[in-house]
Amino acid sequence: MGISEEWRDIKYKEIFEQETTGLIRRRQADPNCKVEDIEGTLKNLYIIDGADQGGRGSLQDVIMAATIAAYERFITEWKKN
Repeated sequence: MGISEEWRDIKYKEIFEQETTGLIRRRQADPNCKVEDIEGTLKNLYIIDGADQGGRGSLQDVIMAATIAAYERFITEWKKN
């Protein structure tokens, strides 16, 4: 991977970690938060991702992919426990 593409991985990891941390904090701070709430947000993220007709650009694509991946993993882990 060239240096010019390395920023994608760095940004992806940054956003993934930020989103995961936010979801963990939300679950801990809000006793009314249910997995269905998080699934609802993920559903909306899928819609936003699919509605990219004008083109977000590379940076926003990376951010959206990392955000969706964080939500998917968080939901999977929550359901395991």
